[in-house]
Amino acid sequence: MTAPSSRSMLPLGKRPPGRWALKARFVVADLPEGRRLVPDGEVVIENDKILWVGRDFEGEVSARYDMGDALIGPGFVDLDALSDLDTTVLAMDNQPGWKKGRVWAADYAPRAYEMYSQDELAFQKRYAFAQLLLNGITSALPIASLFYRTWGETVAEFEAAAVAAEELGIRVWLGPAYRSGGVILDERGAMKPVFDEERGLSELAEAAAFAKRVHGSANGLISGMFAPDRVETCTETLLRRTFAHADNMDMPVRLHMAQGEMELQTMRRLHGVTAPEWLDRLGALSPRLIAPHATVATEDDLARYASHGVTVAHCPLVSARHGSALKCFSRLKAMGIRIGMGTDTAPADMVLNMSVGLMMNRLAEGRGDAGSSADVYDAATIAGADALKRQDLGRIASGAKADIAVFDMADSMIAPRIDPIQTLVYGATGRVTRATIVDGRISMRDGEVAGIDLTAARGQAQRQFDGLVAKYPDRTFQHPPVEEIFPPSYPLTHHSSEVSR
Repeated sequence: MTAPSSRSMLPLGKRPPGRWALKARFVVADLPEGRRLVPDGEVVIENDKILWVGRDFEGEVSARYDMGDALIGPGFVDLDALSDLDTTVLAMDNQPGWKKGRVWAADYAPRAYEMYSQDELAFQKRYAFAQLLLNGITSALPIASLFYRTWGETVAEFEAAAVAAEELGIRVWLGPAYRSGGVILDERGAMKPVFDEERGLSELAEAAAFAKRVHGSANGLISGMFAPDRVETCTETLLRRTFAHADNMDMPVRLHMAQGEMELQTMRRLHGVTAPEWLDRLGALSPRLIAPHATVATEDDLARYASHGVTVAHCPLVSARHGSALKCFSRLKAMGIRIGMGTDTAPADMVLNMSVGLMMNRLAEGRGDAGSSADVYDAATIAGADALKRQDLGRIASGAKADIAVFDMADSMIAPRIDPIQTLVYGATGRVTRATIVDGRISMRDGEVAGIDLTAARGQAQRQFDGLVAKYPDRTFQHPPVEEIFPPSYPLTHHSSEVSR
């Protein structure tokens, strides 16, 4: 007999035994005829896969969990997922960024040191993965800052990241970031590129060996990828070898490019062209390439992306915080450019990113009907999965992986609902995520993440972040004190006075 409906709690950190069903007021279903909404629908799951989606499953299930007034949809695919204690937030009001530690001072570069310990680096990945799960993100390509590093990321910290991903239950593509060089500020404050190609090639070799070793591990939760740092920090040899490895191992390459004025000026000084044109000359533009953020891409750059099948990882929240924008989502889509979504800042909130992205699109287009909630929702699910060549992700369909997010449509929503997708996107917060399921396992439920004490972790994260901020004067141009680098919004006072009537 079919198990009766139950509102009992999903078992955190476990797969419910046997074949089981998840039921809600709305279900997103990916059917042969296209994406559809199923009212009062259910999803039937067996082991790590979706067996069936629709209404009133007639077969036997061991349990049926009724989520009530909720939306069941595919988990989000984050192509530029924050795996850091985000330092970009320090540059929001503290400008110019180059003068606030976002570019190394020349006298610091020769003595650069790791500002986090190995244990701290391992913790930040675990903590960041938990934040992704809290926001319904089931697949992630981690990104972190290199400003506080000696050079690039290390295999050791990514070994720890793989352990964290398996224990918390999140699907990740892992690869340490590496580079051939960077930009420093000379004694006059002028920006100057510096390179050490052999160091970059050595790190690439280590990253390739790591990617090969971990690919397919943790029952398929862990995949390898290549993550060369920002394009202006890479030499031609480093990129040619990167894409040769990726082609041989059939793995994605994520390379930040066409993302800012400093990059644009550096690329023109080094190569005389924009980053996408340089990559095109190298023969490196392909469907394998995921390219955040495209905010300074030219018309010709965008045409190159379209003709070569490059996926743009659109991260509208962090772009807007820096005063830049994709120009624009609807136009890129009309050009045939593949667009996935990323977070790349704190909070790691994909719903907020979809909302900001849709608003920015309409502002750039100058009309209120440019794009839709469905467009950005598809970008955060289907398009991201397609960029990774994973037709079994980003979808609620028979045979797809059971990577699912459940969103509250009642208690957490402050506005009346007209449509669940529109309500989710315009609500602009991932805090309505009630459950996140990865590979059929309940990784997050009602604000709890399996494998981590979030209350203790939040305190540790703040202490660790405070320790990093205290070291900023070491690398900042002319080494001003912390209070000068990051002044408070209002002057601090330790006095109080009675307000006169």
